[in-house]
Amino acid sequence: MFRFQTPQKIFQIGNVKIGGQPGESPTVLIGSIFYHGQKIIHNENKGVFDKEAAEKLIKLQEEFSDKTGNPCMLDVIGVTKESITKHIDFVTKVTDSPFLLDSPSVETRIAGLKYVADVGLEDRVIYNSLTLDSKASEFDALMENRVKSAILLTYERGFIGAERRVVVLKEILKKAEKAGIANPLIDTYVIDVPSLSLSCRAAFNIKKEFGLPCGSGAHNAVSSWTGLAKLMGKQAVPSVETTAIVMPVILGLDFILYGPIERCEYVFPSIHTIDTTYRYLVRMKERVDVW
Repeated sequence: MFRFQTPQKIFQIGNVKIGGQPGESPTVLIGSIFYHGQKIIHNENKGVFDKEAAEKLIKLQEEFSDKTGNPCMLDVIGVTKESITKHIDFVTKVTDSPFLLDSPSVETRIAGLKYVADVGLEDRVIYNSLTLDSKASEFDALMENRVKSAILLTYERGFIGAERRVVVLKEILKKAEKAGIANPLIDTYVIDVPSLSLSCRAAFNIKKEFGLPCGSGAHNAVSSWTGLAKLMGKQAVPSVETTAIVMPVILGLDFILYGPIERCEYVFPSIHTIDTTYRYLVRMKERVDVW
């Protein structure tokens, strides 16, 4: 177990604390809902979905959060203004958990920002996400709508190493701070298996230099591995996904976007195991400083 000499920041977003030294705070786990292809969706554009099934999934994640002590959030996705507002309205009535505002469309995300400001949800929302390619309109909308939390994604076109991701973060961070982002959560991005280790190394370096909460969508390492089931069998997929999700937590990261919320049943127990054993190391002061 290790300890960063740089003071580690802990942010309070809604009812969840995120960040700190490895082992100090439970890992925050974020499940995605209303993603493309999810069975509960009836009409993606209009935001029509099976409300009973959606509520069961949200409550199931909360159940495992209560059992393990790992705080949970929701990555709420919508492809249109109509769908994102309906999804946010539903989710925030079912749960008190913070949520990520997510969409492949910039216009939809901005519409979502205006909606959360109108209904007073600014303290619970996390904008997902800001990148090098983010438009000025996104930063302006964040400031105008008083949203203080955002995912900063260190993505850049092409295959980049860990050090370059730190440079990318510095560029995004300047713009985010000017836009009023007080709670930047750093996603060092995973797109495939090779990028998983680079993502972890970048996050390690960022925590060491800035003390900011870091995480990733580690499940992408497996979801992009199209030949996995054919190579090793369908039974291999859950175990490989779990391995990819656990790896960043072992290395001290603070949050994980673990993919479809349906996977909460095996993700939460796995991460809880790591968090539990690390807490004992912290109590016994069996830690190594990171210089």
